[in-house]
Amino acid sequence: MTPEVPDTALAREAAEYVRDTAGPLLYDHSARVYLFGALQGRRRGLEFDAELLYVAALFHDLGLVEGHRTDRRFELDGADEARRFLLDRGAAPERARIAWTAIALHTTPGIPAHMEPEVALVTAGVEYDVLGIGYHDLPAADRAAIVAAHPRPDFKRRILAAFTDGIRDRPDTTFGNVKADVLARFVPGFTRTDFVTTIEDSPWED
Repeated sequence: MTPEVPDTALAREAAEYVRDTAGPLLYDHSARVYLFGALQGRRRGLEFDAELLYVAALFHDLGLVEGHRTDRRFELDGADEARRFLLDRGAAPERARIAWTAIALHTTPGIPAHMEPEVALVTAGVEYDVLGIGYHDLPAADRAAIVAAHPRPDFKRRILAAFTDGIRDRPDTTFGNVKADVLARFVPGFTRTDFVTTIEDSPWED
């Protein structure tokens, strides 16, 4: 049985904002991230704040969207926007902090799973929808119902294009995270920053 979308004023306003700001590709993806993340949470026996997970999932890719981009990592742009959204509507600072952390770390494998459930489950939802990690963990009927509600036509190509468009103008922000793979594939002339070379070329003598 697929999870219920939180029916609160905050959740409805977040959905409307992201739908209008990010467009259907990222909105449907983000809604699926919540639903798949919630299912993974149920499967893992985690207790989580569904409203907070929903808001964090909705905002997790907002930093890719024109008008919400800075010269920093896109994850931070989305995280800051979610925190502002929550605090402006009277959310407790601790809830805003958890949402911020969930978004900021959603492309950093291995760490979110050891943090608050909402942080872990945003990443779990992203990994499920984008990478297919844990694909067979969830019932096929649930997966089909979620995709019927939030379709993913030509999703692989379109999400890679959205990633490329959202970060091509700030290539240095991909150092140390998975988005360097996107620019290496789709942006001619992109050169990865190499951790070993950075150490060897530092101003230290030895």
